Order: sequence, then C-alpha cells, then structure tokens
Amino acid sequence: MSRFSLTLVSIFALSLAACDRSAPDAAQESGASSAASGEIDRGNAGALMPAANLRDLEERELNLGAVQGTPVLLNLWATWCAPCIKEMPLLDELAGDYGDGLRVITVSQDMGGPDKVAEFFAQNSFDHLESWRDPQAELGFSLGGGSLPTTVMYDAQGQEVWRVRGDYDWSSEEARAAIDAVLSK
Repeated sequence: MSRFSLTLVSIFALSLAACDRSAPDAAQESGASSAASGEIDRGNAGALMPAANLRDLEERELNLGAVQGTPVLLNLWATWCAPCIKEMPLLDELAGDYGDGLRVITVSQDMGGPDKVAEFFAQNSFDHLESWRDPQAELGFSLGGGSLPTTVMYDAQGQEVWRVRGDYDWSSEEARAAIDAVLSK
C-alpha cells in the first residue's frame, strides 16, 4: 500500500472517531492516560513538540520543532467538529489576554485546500489566532491520534506539560491557573 493510500485510510479512520461530541458515561481505560474527555491530562509530560511542518492560508511554512522560547498552546481542530468550533472564540480570547507571553497555535485537521479554513476564519473574525493547517495530516498521529479537539500545552523549551482531549472551557479559572503555572516557570 502506498504512503498516500495509507495516509488516506488513516485519516478516514481518524475522522470516524475524531470529533468528541459528548463525554463518555464512564472513564475508559487507555494505555497512555486515564484522563476523561475535557480534563487536563499530564500523562505525556516531558514529550517534545513534534517537528511537523504547518502551512498558513498564504502557504507560508512553520516548523513546530523550531518554535521555542515561548510557551505554546497547540490546538488541533476541524471546521466540521462542533466542540472545536465552540472552543475557537475562547482560544482567541485567551491568545489576546496572554499576548506575547503565550503563543496559541490552532492547526486545522481539515482535508483538502485552505478554502474551508479561510472561510471559517473570515466568518468569525478572530483577532488573535493564526490560521495554520496540517497539509500532510501527520500532526494528529504524532500526538497520538484520537479525538478532536486536542490541545497540548508546551513549555518554553518545547516539552509537553499537559493536554486536553475534547471540549474544554478555556475561559475557566482552572484553565487560566494551569496556563499561569507553566508561564511562571
């Protein structure tokens, strides 16, 4: 099977399971973590930020492996994912509140060209979010696949501190305290 075919099959499989529409009735066992959807999970703390190449709507490239010196909140989302769409204004507000102290990077997992993402950003007029895409669809795999949204907090050295899978209230005191703890180090 060619790499392209394998990638398409993998993306299809992820898209079937990707969007976390509701919390599970009970926490399910997992090899990596026991955190439920929408909760802070420190099970992968210390893992390095993947060196994925992202593209913005103008096709400029950003290598995540080179983003160091400032803490990063990395959010994987898609235009077809309702919890993702719900989080985007909260992430925009968060990025504005923290300014240069925290880089919020939202990465669309939508397939195809940048048109859907461009339309979404145009309709929502975000003031502080940059529009990045993962054209090779490799970032989700690097972060362990699973549900969308997935948001990972990295320290200034590019090491994971915690992550959240599923819907999360980024305006909550809990969210701000977790981010502030990373920024104070």
